[in-house]
This record gives sequence, structure tokens and C-alpha cells, in this order.
Amino acid sequence: MRYTPLGRTGLFVSELCLGTMTFGGSDGMWGQIGKLQQAEAERLVGQALDAGVNFIDTADVYAGGVSEQITGQALRNLKVPREQVVVATKVFGETGPSPNMRGATRSHILDGVKASLRRLQLDHIDLYQIHGFDPATPIEETVRALDQLVRHGHVRYVGVSNWAAWQIVKALGIAERLGLARFESLQAYYTVAGRDLEREIVPMLRSEGLGLMVWSPLAGGLLSGKYGREQQAEAGSRRVAFDFPPVNKDRAWNVVDAMRPIAQARGVSVAQVALAWLLHQPQVTSVIVGAKRPEQLADNLKAADVRLSAEELASIDAASHLPPEYPGWMHERQGETRRKQLQQAQR
Repeated sequence: MRYTPLGRTGLFVSELCLGTMTFGGSDGMWGQIGKLQQAEAERLVGQALDAGVNFIDTADVYAGGVSEQITGQALRNLKVPREQVVVATKVFGETGPSPNMRGATRSHILDGVKASLRRLQLDHIDLYQIHGFDPATPIEETVRALDQLVRHGHVRYVGVSNWAAWQIVKALGIAERLGLARFESLQAYYTVAGRDLEREIVPMLRSEGLGLMVWSPLAGGLLSGKYGREQQAEAGSRRVAFDFPPVNKDRAWNVVDAMRPIAQARGVSVAQVALAWLLHQPQVTSVIVGAKRPEQLADNLKAADVRLSAEELASIDAASHLPPEYPGWMHERQGETRRKQLQQAQR
């Protein structure tokens, strides 16, 4: 297991992060994602820690807060020293019937962190993330509230999830202008079958020095190797009950077709190849892997040992590359001469 700095911080996190969205579900959407209770979830937490994972991600809305409860109790039951684990959680989603029990307002953030700390049984959260963009709240209000949490020691670092590039850059500008704690990471959907992030967000992350945490790296199980052009989702599978995130199936099958021979030649799973591809992307800090079963988690954790060759990466890239889109194709055309000048100067 390799460890990388989170954005511009000195905090090192494992390249694989344990996601807890499968913890605590009962009825409805969360039950379709996962119903692991304390003993089952605790086994997965211990398994991940034994493999070198030091990074755990949850959220206040996962299973209505039960995921946080199970995660915190697991760390306590396993007697994990606080300084040996980096705990990340999120705030934004609806946590009650009141119109103010949602969003990225000062009120909801301050209430949310107290509730998360209580459920997690922690005295601080290492990474506190805004789970989505709130069109009803000024970005400055959100940034000021997060800075207050950092100054008071409730959280160590702050991040964001599912924001557009312009929204993140605006928040960074406000933080710099006012001397406030800035976002250090983005948690976003990124997969070899869905590379939209590379158009605007990845260049922004590189420019501004933010870390990238990847959620749903297997496209909701679509890249697990169980599915393909001739292998559709079976009744009762997660993809039938909860078809998310949305994926261009034709492109996904092209990617699976490219990865299968690589997986077979190496004696690994298709899922490991898909995860390894992400770990080869320079902007990726940590890839979040979740599981319902120990054997599923074990397979995902082995992806850290897969080193793809340049030829294998090129093959996967050819099957998964993004179609040209403006202004990208114009930047490519107009910047060609200047890029050559830079390359010559760097030799």
C-alpha cells in the first residue's frame, strides 16, 4: 500500500480508502446499496486496516447516520489508535424534516459536525467535506463556517464533493482573499468508463493543488467483470435495483472488452485492472472501495499490487478516451506550437 499527501497538506493517506456506504442500510435506497450491520462491517474495517488502509470515508446521510455509528463503534471495538486512522465524513444532505436541516449553510454545517462527532465517537474529524453544491447558500457562508470548525479544532482539513471546477475555484479565491481554511480535496466520480472529470476538473485540481478522492471507481459494479456486452445484470443485483451512476453502456462494454484480456493474462480480476488504471492516474490521491463481503474487499485491495505496462495503459486508453469537445479541441489545436516549445526547453 502506498501513501500520498492529501492535496497541499502534509497528511498522508493510503491510495485505497475504505468506503462505508454499505454499512447500516435497512429499507429503501440504502438497503439496496448494503445492509451490513456491526459485526459484518467491523470485519471489513479490520480487514482493510490489516492491508495497510489508513483512510475511511463515510457521510452523515449514509443509512440515516447509521453508517457513521457503525464506523465509529468499529474503530473503538478494534482499539484502533486515533492517530493511525484518517476519518473523513460529509455534510449537506437532508437529515430531518426542517427546511434548515439540509444544505451548506452555517447552521446545518455547525449542527452537522456535532452530530457526526457524536455518532463517530471522535473528538475531531480529519477531513470534513461538503457533500454537494448548495445553490441557495452563498459560497462565502460555507467557507466561513468550515474555517470556524478548523479554528475550533473540530475538523483538521476541509474538502468538497461533486462540485464543478468554477465553484471550487471561486471558493478557493474567497478563502485566499479572507485568509480562511481552503478546500484541500475533491471527492468525485471518476472511472475508466466515465472520464468526464478530465475535461475541466482534473486540470483545475492540478493547477490549484487539490487532492482527488474517487467514488464509485467501478461505476456502480458495472466494471466488476460480472457484466459485459453479453452479460447483463441479473435480477436482484445492485445494478437492477439501483442503476447508478449513469454510464454510457456501449463505452463501458468497450472498456470491459479491453480489460478482460489484460486481466486474464495477469491472472487478476477485471475489477483490479479498472482500479489499477485509476491508481496510475497522476491526479488521483485515493480510490474509495466499498464492499458487502470480505472476498469482494480482498479482491479490490489487491489492485494496489497491479502495475500496468505502458502498452496496457495505451490499450485501455484507446477504448475509453473522451470524444473531442469544445473548447478542448481548440486548445489542443492552438496550443500545439507552444507545447512543443515547452518540451524543447525542458530537454
